[in-house]
Amino acid sequence: MATYKTLRLILGDQLNPSHSWFKSKEDDVLYLIAELKQETNYVKHHVQKLCAFFNAMENFATALKSAGFNVLHLTLDDTHEDKHLPALLNRVVKEYNCSCIEYLYPDEFRLKSQLADFEQSSEINVSAYDSEHFLLPFNEIKDRFKKDKHVTMEHFYRAMRKRYDLLMEDDKPAGGKWNYDSNNRNKFSKQDLKSIPEPKLFKNDVSHILARLKKHNIAYFGEIKEGKLEWSTSRKQAKESLEYFCEHLLVNFGKFQDAMTDQSKDNTSLYHSRLSFALNTKLLHPLYVIKRVISEFEQRPDEISLSQVEGFTRQILGWREYVRAVYWVNMPDYATKNQLKANNKLPQYFWDGNTKMNCLSHSLKQSLDTAYAHHIQRLMIIGNFCLLSGINPDEVDNWYLGVYIDAIEWVEMPNTRGMSQFADDGIIATKPYAASGNYVNKMSDYCKNCQYDVKQKVGDKACPLNSLYWRFMQTHREKLEKNPRIGMVYRNWDKQSDELREDTLNQATQYINNIESL
Repeated sequence: MATYKTLRLILGDQLNPSHSWFKSKEDDVLYLIAELKQETNYVKHHVQKLCAFFNAMENFATALKSAGFNVLHLTLDDTHEDKHLPALLNRVVKEYNCSCIEYLYPDEFRLKSQLADFEQSSEINVSAYDSEHFLLPFNEIKDRFKKDKHVTMEHFYRAMRKRYDLLMEDDKPAGGKWNYDSNNRNKFSKQDLKSIPEPKLFKNDVSHILARLKKHNIAYFGEIKEGKLEWSTSRKQAKESLEYFCEHLLVNFGKFQDAMTDQSKDNTSLYHSRLSFALNTKLLHPLYVIKRVISEFEQRPDEISLSQVEGFTRQILGWREYVRAVYWVNMPDYATKNQLKANNKLPQYFWDGNTKMNCLSHSLKQSLDTAYAHHIQRLMIIGNFCLLSGINPDEVDNWYLGVYIDAIEWVEMPNTRGMSQFADDGIIATKPYAASGNYVNKMSDYCKNCQYDVKQKVGDKACPLNSLYWRFMQTHREKLEKNPRIGMVYRNWDKQSDELREDTLNQATQYINNIESL
């Protein structure tokens, strides 16, 4: 058996082909890419997520080997006796007589802690390096963000725009405005629905991975039809998805980025890019993606408006980098925050979608079928329902982390526990993203096909979101009333008759007590 001086570990979300590790080939370096049971069971995962990660790791290992690197790609068949990552590392080091280990800083606290502990106890030299992916360097996070303190995302986003000279004209924002969000809140008309392009899908055969999951009794939910995974799991496919987005979807991305519909049965991603998995596994670099999108805009200024491109740039350059910073500066305490003391259990329909609420049913079934929902479905349908219903954020976190193909804790937890559930007491959001049925009706066509009436607060047909909204606002009035972004809500509530307020709150209590049958 060959021996190597250095073992370099590559985790499943560190598939970065442009990393400086790969600028040169060294005969005494061995790259380790391994499937591990510990990565399948920290929560129960959607099978598409498991297969996507394992398939992407396999493709990356193959690409490295083809480029002439020494690669050890281990599957569950090879690692089933390794209890955890440190055990695997110790075994491989011994087998290949390595004298040092190098790894890239993980993007999840649990893995960072695990490898830091291993580094402390290891008898050989262990070194860690930057993943060279994010646009805000890790060592700068503490300078811009403080634990338990809110940082305005818009200010952060503008600073990042300036730093990377993106959509800038000298020191001013392109078009004279930093943010075109007000242009990006359109609802689909019937004609709009007819014009939505088909999504870019793939047919990656993962039947061998499915067989491996079954062999090793890996618990999961969901399915993959005919063993063909539709997500991009290689850099080549990820770049194809990016090109498809630029050519066909960017033209209307911003305009409809918040819109929702249940009338586009074969296109759950609408005008969204389907690039989040490729970005979060680092197959694509965020700056590469942003610059490619801006380039398309510059080539087609008569077709693509600035608001489409600005909205996309804000999601990646602004929000994505922002939530990562919030995660790291606040962990590990962030994972236990529950400022609203929400303790209800997640209803069963989160696992089958069988609820009479059409907006929730559609969003849940889409998530369960495809391991995907866009950000407004996640925040304002599923997340909003959990917030209004007082679901324990631990249960919400675990569901989101397991169901979505792009969910890695650094991005999932601040979006869920913070933005969606307001459990962090305002570190992320300055107000809870709570909404009644009116918002759903404004941004979607879900209400047209619902058994509940979005216009009613009380009665057997009353939309549950209406009374649950007012129950939430009344329950947390002492905490929220002084918030300048919410004061008007309470003035409207107080103008209603005593009888209507009482009936509304009683309706909400009835719904909470019978939450499984909604």
